[in-house]
Amino acid sequence: MRYADFVREDMRLVVLRILLELPGYSSNSSLLATLLGQYGHQLSRDQVKTELAWLGEQGLISIDALETVMMVKLTERGADVAEGRTPVPGVKKPRP
Repeated sequence: MRYADFVREDMRLVVLRILLELPGYSSNSSLLATLLGQYGHQLSRDQVKTELAWLGEQGLISIDALETVMMVKLTERGADVAEGRTPVPGVKKPRP
């Protein structure tokens, strides 16, 4: 596995775990970009939106697009992935 792929998979897991801890299991792309930075993932807002779109395509989050911000909410499947109950290729499996 390439390093870039490893980092991308970790970042996707971090997004799911952040959402799992937030009230209502939801946030917006701008806040997620800031929170990802606290976990060592320095991404542009455009990069965050690209990864959120991928997570949405996998059914791990639902997305409502507002003008320049994406509102996202963790799905039941996304919570299962964040907690290690369901593996998804492209998302790092959490440690027990």
